[in-house]
Amino acid sequence: MISISYYNALSLPNVSCYFQLEYLNSRSDQPVAVGDKVLFLMLKSDKKEGTIAAQDVYPIATRGVVESIEGEWALIRTTSRVNLDSIQADGKLFQVELRTRPEINDLDSEEQQERFQKMRSDMLDTLEGSKWLMGARNYIMRWQNMNELITFTSSMLQISNEEKYAILAEDSVAKRAEMMEKAFYETLALYQVNNEAQTAQKQSNQQQYREQALRRQISFMQQELDKLHPENVTDVQKFEQKIQESGMNDEARAEAEKVLNRMKQEGQDGHEYGMLYDYLDFVTSLVWKKEPPAKIDLKAALAVLDEDHFGLKKTKERILQQIAVMALNKKQSGSILLFVGAPGTGKTSIGQSIAKALGRKYVRVSLGGVRDEAEIRGHRRTYIGAMPGRIMEGIRRSGASNPVVVLDEVDKLVRDYGGDPASALLEVLDPEQNATFTDHYMNVPYDLSDVLFVCTANTTDTIPAPLLNRMEVISFPGYSALEKFQIAKKHLLPKAMQKAGITEENLTVSDEALRAIISDYTMEAGVRGLKNRLDTLCRAAAVKLVSGEERAVAVEPEDLRGLLELAPIRHDHVLEAKNPGIVTGLAWTQAGGEILFIESLLTKGSGKTIITGQLGDVMKESVQIAVSLVKSMFPDKAELFENNDLHVHVPAGAVPKDGPSAGITLTTALASLVTKTPVNPEVAMTGEVSLRGVVMPIGGLPEKLMAAQRAGVKTVFIPEENVDDLMDVAEEVKQALKIIPVHYVTDVLEQVGIMRPAAAAA
Repeated sequence: MISISYYNALSLPNVSCYFQLEYLNSRSDQPVAVGDKVLFLMLKSDKKEGTIAAQDVYPIATRGVVESIEGEWALIRTTSRVNLDSIQADGKLFQVELRTRPEINDLDSEEQQERFQKMRSDMLDTLEGSKWLMGARNYIMRWQNMNELITFTSSMLQISNEEKYAILAEDSVAKRAEMMEKAFYETLALYQVNNEAQTAQKQSNQQQYREQALRRQISFMQQELDKLHPENVTDVQKFEQKIQESGMNDEARAEAEKVLNRMKQEGQDGHEYGMLYDYLDFVTSLVWKKEPPAKIDLKAALAVLDEDHFGLKKTKERILQQIAVMALNKKQSGSILLFVGAPGTGKTSIGQSIAKALGRKYVRVSLGGVRDEAEIRGHRRTYIGAMPGRIMEGIRRSGASNPVVVLDEVDKLVRDYGGDPASALLEVLDPEQNATFTDHYMNVPYDLSDVLFVCTANTTDTIPAPLLNRMEVISFPGYSALEKFQIAKKHLLPKAMQKAGITEENLTVSDEALRAIISDYTMEAGVRGLKNRLDTLCRAAAVKLVSGEERAVAVEPEDLRGLLELAPIRHDHVLEAKNPGIVTGLAWTQAGGEILFIESLLTKGSGKTIITGQLGDVMKESVQIAVSLVKSMFPDKAELFENNDLHVHVPAGAVPKDGPSAGITLTTALASLVTKTPVNPEVAMTGEVSLRGVVMPIGGLPEKLMAAQRAGVKTVFIPEENVDDLMDVAEEVKQALKIIPVHYVTDVLEQVGIMRPAAAAA
C-alpha cells in the first residue's frame, strides 16, 4: 500500500489524476506497478516532511488504484472513501487498518451532472479574459464530474482544512454536493469581487497617470511661457514652485498648501488675499533644509577673534571651548552663552566674530523693552496686522537654517499684561525643545536646534531665574587703560579715519593724545564713548582739511579741548588731606567702576543717625551694622553715640547708590571718626561685613580695581573669598596696586592703624 499526504488538498472518489512515479515510489517500500492500491490521507494542518504522526491525520481517507503508467507518470483513479480504524506512522510510511465507508446515494446522477455542467460553465465565464484561463481551458474541459472539479480546485477554495474534511466525511451525496457548491460559489464570488476591485484600481491609476502626465505637460508649457514672459507669472504659480522647492517638513507643507488653496479661492480682489500672500511669502523665504556641518578650524577661529577684539582672553577661551565641542559632535551643542558687562565692552560685536569664525550667517535680535510675549512667539493670524516673532523674523533675514543669533539686552525684557516674554524665550533657548519651536504666526514647527544663540545683558539682576539657568554667564569686566589704548590705536582710530575719508598723511594722533582721550574725555568700562570721541576728532580734522585751513592735522593732548569741543571729565581722585571719619570706597556701576568717599561726622544731639546721599536700603542696613560693630569694638566710645548725632554722607547726592559692598568702608570710616585716627586717602576698600565682623565677598572686582588705579589709589583691601577673581583683572592693574585680602574687618582696622595688633587679637 502506498500512502500519499495532501497538506491542503481534498481528494474525493471517482476522480482520475496523474502523479509522478518518483513521488509515489518515495512513499512505498517497493516500486509502484499497475493495479497497486493507493491511499489518499488528509492532514489536519501543514506539517514538514518526516514529522507526520498518527494524530496529524484525519480518520477518513480516500482509496484509489493505479490504472496505467506512462513514462514518469502514473494515472490513479480514486474509488471509494474509507474509515481508518488504526494508523501507525513513522513520518513517511504508514501502516493502517481500514474499511470501506458506505455512501447514501440520494442524488440523481442526471441532476448531479447538470450541477457539474453549470459550475464548470460559471467558472469559465468568471475566468473569461484571465491569462490563467488561456492555458487551462482544455484542462478544465476534460473534467468529468463535480468531484473532479472540487478535487482539482480544492487548493484554491477559500475554506479551511476542517471545512474540506467536513465535505469528505459527509455520507449523503446530495448534502455533499450542496456543500461543494456553496464553497465553490463563495470562492467564485470572492474572485469576482477581487477582480472588479483590481480592475477599478487599474482604471483609477490609469486616470491618475493620465492626469499627472497632462499636468506635467501643462506645467512644462507654462514654464516655457513664463520664461518668454516672466512678467505674467501669477502669485499662485510663484508660490507653488517655491513650496515645491522649499524642502519643508510634511506639517509645514500641508499648512502652506492649505493657505495656497485659500489664496486661489480668494482671488486678488479678496479682502484676505494680502494676508495670505504675506504668510506664504514668509514661510517660503525661510530655509527649511538643514545645512551640512562645516569643517571647523580652531586656529582660524582664534585668529578671527584676535583680529576683531583685543584682550578678553578668558572670553575667547570659553568661545573656543564651545567651538571645539561643536567640531567633535558635528552639530550645534553646548551651553547658551550669556555675555554680561557694561555697554561698549564688545558683547554684541563678539557675536558677529563668532559667526565669522564659524563661517555662518549673523543676525542680531534686539529684545530691549520687549513687553509682549507675541514679540517672541509671533501673533496668531486671526488678528489684523499679525506678524511673526522676532526670532523667526531674524532667521528669515539671515537666509540660513543655522545662523549665529545674538539676542541683545535680555535683561531689559518687560513683563506686563501682554504676557511674559522671558518665559517665551525658555522654549527658544532650551535645546530639548527648540527642535520643534512653533511660532504662532507660522502655526507649524521649525527646527532651531542648529542655531547658535548668544545672549547679552548689562546685568543679571533683572533676568528671571528660570531663564538665567538656561545660560552660562560670561562676564565682560571692561577694558583697562592699556587695553583701551591698544583698541583705539589698532581698531577704532583707523575705522574712524576711513569713515571720514581721511588718510594717514592727513591726520596723525599722538599716543599721548590717545591716552588723554581715554583718561580725561571718557568715563566708561567699554569703548563706545571712546569711539564717539575719535569720530568727533576725525570730523573736526575733516573740516580743517576741506576748508584749506591745514594740509595735515597733528593732534596733541593740548589740542583736544578745541577739537572735541568738550570739557575734560572730572574723575574722582584720592583726597590730598587726611581727615578722621573719611575713607575711600569702591563701587560698581553699569558704566564701570568708580571710587566714592564715605564721610561721617558727629554733632551734638540725642543719638540719631542721619544718612544722606541717596543710599538704598542695602547701604542703609550696612550703616546700622557698621554702627553696631564700632560700638562693640570700642565700648569706651559708646557715650559718643549716645550724646551726639551721627551723620553719614556719600557725596554726589543726586546719584542713587546701593549694593552689598560698602560694609567695611563704613565700619572703617566710623572707627576712624570715634578714634580720631585719619586713614590714608590712597587706601581704598570694598566688601560687605556681617555682625560677626566677617568680610563677605562682592561682585564687580575687576571694574573696581581699574577705578582705583585710575583715581591714584595705591592700596586696596578686598574680601579674602574674592582672591580667585583676581584672575580676571588686567596685569597692569594688579602691578599698579597693592591688593590685600582680608577675612575680618579688624584686619582692615589694624592695617590702617586704627587698631593695634594686640587689640585686634583681643
